[in-house]
Amino acid sequence: MMKKMSIPTSKTSLVLFLCQIISALDVPLDSKLLEELSQPPTITQQSPKDYIVDPRENIVIQCEAKGKPPPSFSWTRNGTHFDIDKDAQVTMKPNSGTLVINIMNGGKAEAYEGVYQCTARNERGAAISNNIVIRPSRSPLWTKEKLEPNHVREGDSLVLHCRPPVGLPPPIIFWMDNAFQRLPQSERVSQGLNGDLYFSNVQPEDTREDYICYARFNHTQTIQQKQPISVKVFSTKPVTERQPVLLTPTGSTSTKVELRGNVLLLECIAAGLPTPVIRWIKEGGELPANRTFFENFKKTLKIIDVSEADSGNYKCIARNTLGSVHHVISVTVKAAPYWITAPRNLVLSPGEDGTLICRANGNPKPSISWLANGVPIAIAPEDPSRKVDGDTIIFSHVQERSSAVYQCNASNEYGYLLANAFVNVLAEPPRILTPANKLYQVIADSPALLDCAYFGSPKPEIEWFKGVKGSILRGNEYVFHDNGTLEIPVAQKNSAGTYTCVARNELGKIQNEVQLEIKDPTMIIKQPEYKVIQRYGQVSFECIIKHDSTLLPTVTWLKDNDELPDDERFLVGKDNLTIMNVTDKDDGTYTCIVNTTLDSVSASAVLTVVAAPPTPAIIYARPNPPFDLELTGQLERSIDLSWIPGDENNSPITSFVIEYEDALHEPGVWHYQTEVPGTQTTVQLKLSPYVNYSFRVIAVNKIGRSQPSEPSEQYLTKSASPDENPANVQGIGSEPDNLVITWEPLKGFQSNGPGLQYKVSWRQKDVDDEWTSVIVANVSKYIVSGTPTFVPYEVKVQALNDLGYAPEPSEVIGHSGEDLPMVAPGNVQVHVINSTLAKVHWDPVPLKTVRGHLQGYKVYYWKVQSLSRRSRRHVEKKILTFRGNKTFGMLPGLEPYSSYKLNVRVVNGKGEGPASPDKAFKTPEGVPSSPSFLKITNPTLDSLTLEWGSPTHPNGVLTSYTLKFQPINNTHELGPLVEIRIPANESSLILKNLNYSTRYKFYFNAQTSVGSGSQITEEAVTIMDEAGILRPAVGAGKVQPLYPRIRNVTTAAAETYANISWEYEGPDHANFYVEYGVAGSKEDWKKEIVNGSRSFFVLKGLTPGTAYKVRVGAEGLSGFRSAEDVFETGPGEAHCTIRQVDIATQGWFIGLMCAVALLILILLIVCFIRRNKGGKYPVKEKEDAHADPEIQPMKEDDGTFGEYRSLESDAEDHKPLKKGSRTPSDRTVKKEDSDDSLVDYGEGVNGQFNEDGSFIGQYSGKKEKEPAEGNESSEAPSPVNAMNSFV
Repeated sequence: MMKKMSIPTSKTSLVLFLCQIISALDVPLDSKLLEELSQPPTITQQSPKDYIVDPRENIVIQCEAKGKPPPSFSWTRNGTHFDIDKDAQVTMKPNSGTLVINIMNGGKAEAYEGVYQCTARNERGAAISNNIVIRPSRSPLWTKEKLEPNHVREGDSLVLHCRPPVGLPPPIIFWMDNAFQRLPQSERVSQGLNGDLYFSNVQPEDTREDYICYARFNHTQTIQQKQPISVKVFSTKPVTERQPVLLTPTGSTSTKVELRGNVLLLECIAAGLPTPVIRWIKEGGELPANRTFFENFKKTLKIIDVSEADSGNYKCIARNTLGSVHHVISVTVKAAPYWITAPRNLVLSPGEDGTLICRANGNPKPSISWLANGVPIAIAPEDPSRKVDGDTIIFSHVQERSSAVYQCNASNEYGYLLANAFVNVLAEPPRILTPANKLYQVIADSPALLDCAYFGSPKPEIEWFKGVKGSILRGNEYVFHDNGTLEIPVAQKNSAGTYTCVARNELGKIQNEVQLEIKDPTMIIKQPEYKVIQRYGQVSFECIIKHDSTLLPTVTWLKDNDELPDDERFLVGKDNLTIMNVTDKDDGTYTCIVNTTLDSVSASAVLTVVAAPPTPAIIYARPNPPFDLELTGQLERSIDLSWIPGDENNSPITSFVIEYEDALHEPGVWHYQTEVPGTQTTVQLKLSPYVNYSFRVIAVNKIGRSQPSEPSEQYLTKSASPDENPANVQGIGSEPDNLVITWEPLKGFQSNGPGLQYKVSWRQKDVDDEWTSVIVANVSKYIVSGTPTFVPYEVKVQALNDLGYAPEPSEVIGHSGEDLPMVAPGNVQVHVINSTLAKVHWDPVPLKTVRGHLQGYKVYYWKVQSLSRRSRRHVEKKILTFRGNKTFGMLPGLEPYSSYKLNVRVVNGKGEGPASPDKAFKTPEGVPSSPSFLKITNPTLDSLTLEWGSPTHPNGVLTSYTLKFQPINNTHELGPLVEIRIPANESSLILKNLNYSTRYKFYFNAQTSVGSGSQITEEAVTIMDEAGILRPAVGAGKVQPLYPRIRNVTTAAAETYANISWEYEGPDHANFYVEYGVAGSKEDWKKEIVNGSRSFFVLKGLTPGTAYKVRVGAEGLSGFRSAEDVFETGPGEAHCTIRQVDIATQGWFIGLMCAVALLILILLIVCFIRRNKGGKYPVKEKEDAHADPEIQPMKEDDGTFGEYRSLESDAEDHKPLKKGSRTPSDRTVKKEDSDDSLVDYGEGVNGQFNEDGSFIGQYSGKKEKEPAEGNESSEAPSPVNAMNSFV
């Protein structure tokens, strides 16, 4: 039997133990690998060494362990084998070593007192737990005694003895009266550490008959009460004053032994009149800073976390006006064993060497002993590879049979330490853990790190090759890391390709390939520039970028490193930012940030807004500073200040600002005091105690503030106790076992006097516990250690100084630290709604296992493979967060006809809990995307050749293609439509029997079993006969239009500029120009050249409210221009016009006005006739006419559903047109606007869900109209949809 042996409770899993290997052989944290490797047992959880149990509840003695194969468990009790099968009250949990002793069904807790020890064993060794001492708690009754009344003379000392019954654990003592009110304590009356109540001197008000001592036994939640004690104080005149005498401890010296790391409590309570004051010193040294606290009105000295350096003589001095007395306590700090180097697990290959080191310290020095598989090493089976040398075991040329678990025991008279550490000898062929064909993408000239995570025993050698048959990589251009990673410090374009990693040891060889792609860096080729702009002007910042064609950049604009204001004056274009109607608040730094998945670049520019220069007439300026400041009417909390104003400089003074300086706490710093109207030259100021005031006055007019006046004379106020307590008191744990109490410290002038300190108090909420308090200074934080995980605490912080305490502070509720959730959500189910949307359900975890504030659940989901292509890809996990205690959510944006997996995790303030087991599901087929391309080649007189590519996203199994085509005449009218069905395996078609010299329009799409996908369109013409235009050259590709033309000129006009766009048909690389002028004017056209071959242009510098004419032409084509278009600039709101027509001259408008006038006349006649008849409206009609507006189905003015008005329409009515944007009048969404964006789903991507977890969005497919009717579709808005869009 070992002496005083125990193991610290370990909650570390097998994975973490494998991380603590000290040999050269590392085991990667790969779950599949860890499941396959043999592993000696490791104790992961056990009950504490000193285990006090409630005798009324079942006894649970924990013992959990992990290993491969799973270990078996056995127990000893009081040093002998404990056969649980022979005791019907004792059971062992399945797959566990935890014992459950059934006390609630007739068992006696006292019968199971003793020392228990658990052993976990498998074929690789045996680990043992600490010795767990089981003792039932006891809360005995008070022994009956006859208590005589205490008759005490006024001024004498008195001790009321409590003498509580001895319990297990010891009780908490407190004194109360018959009304269950705590007896007030002070420097004169206080409770000692032994529970007795000490009176330094009694006063007449101490007379009472209900001094009652209570003992609270927390373990059994019982309170025992002593019989009331009577105290009667009789007076004698005069009362004799006495010098101090110590009530406890007695004598002049005493000794105290405390263990390292514990809390040292020293107590001195003195009698005397007047009441003595206690002071503590350490002879020959200082009290340790930050670890010393005074409690019980400085009668108790508390030093936390004591060490050997705290040994020495501590003197308490009790003093009053008549003299003093002192007592010296000699403190010796001993130490139970503590680790210097604890043994750590060792994983070796056959034939390797290793060591286990076990070093501990203590006072006295502990002795070290070793065990092997729970048996003292001296009598353990021989192992020729093992040699014990004191605190070290040396292993040489180990073999697989050398695997075992070793225990190190360090003990002295004050305690012991015991640690398990295993030696695991493994022989394993190489394994590569990095996924095959993993794709790495890096930016050129950046480092590239290619992983080759591996494992093997003996440790494999790693070699890298480029290409399938390349030579081994060597040289300074590569860095080879010990973990197998290949680093290319500066990756170039020629670095791209396939890299092969080969791992080999004496047991085998394996290789793996990875892919490397090099991308061009993202650059801002034209950066925003510094701008100075006058108020109400317009300014633009450019940000033109260049990026890798395979990367999708996103451009974000910031103002002063924050988001742009939510203001319609800010227009963000493709490569610029425009600010309309600039104001002073637009001043600042504007930053353009370009992000891709691989890199990010940014550029900034400053915008300065200036005012237009004023007309030099009257000179307005800031006022001159006030002068001749005078202080009168000095009081403790107020004073009068007067002054003479300076010159106002043609702008009346609107107010005076009074500032003050505190020369005592913050010399040279001026603070705002108050502000008075400009007609007032005297003010009474409120003052704070313990401040040395100086005042100054600043005059203010519409132009600005004057210079400050000269300071007034100084005035020092008297000290007082604080008026207020710290603000923003919080209790939030930073670790699972602490509570961090923080507050905003009082400012210097708020202290009201010298010696500012804070009394920090806390107690556990909903538990009948005492307040624990400490007094600290010059800090704004206090950490309470050793708290339970995530329990509520009541916290308060009170200010005090040398003159007294601030008012009683209010209490706030805080929580001790959170820990990661313990369990994963269970019963995860997936319901596939359609090809792009699924609903996931799970069972909520018990709140007690969350161990923190429940923030919600995270769903991780990823695509495994496409069912149509059967090709895997790099797994990109997506995350959706659902706030609160939700048990379901929607998964949007899924790809049709694909295999997915997901898991769910609970989230608290500390982080995420463990993941649920992966759940697999599949999405059904959907409609395909449009064919990847459609080319029309080889035109002849009567035929065209069509070639196409299959859809990029087939979303299922393609069944066929559909081709529709129709001729187009010179006026763009469409002829009859022909439809052809083509098998899915075809990729080209020759159309014959066509008309010569005819333009055709083609519509082409693909089908799955679900339906037709999006279509792609093209136009081409057959060639003319020999008398017409020559045939195009072979291979010319798509046939060009017969003649060039510019059509559909559209304008979008704002106040001072207009966006002009057009459509062009003709030869490539045409150079365009725009001509414009004032409509109706005979002035020459103004001409603007368009850069490149763009089909849009911005006309700037236009006059607001003016009609303009515009036309577009092409350089080099004489007389080739578009038709004229007319538009009108407006006052700030952009709008589109095609041609302005005077509506009042239109016949249909005149007819409509006549009809309206006739209808009004008829209504007036009918009303007049009914009024003359004196008819009454029926009650029902009155009720209908005055119905409750809250239940009206629709508003009368706009036809909307009550308050459920379309937010989208409101926004669009006031939104200016942006550059190059054209919104269809039917408000249909363009095809490129994604319907399955994650933005509308889940809080992890700013999504929104209804309260029932359903997704708000459109997942209905858009069906195009027949081609002959156009390519865009419109859908009448549904009232139900309108209401849903508002929810």
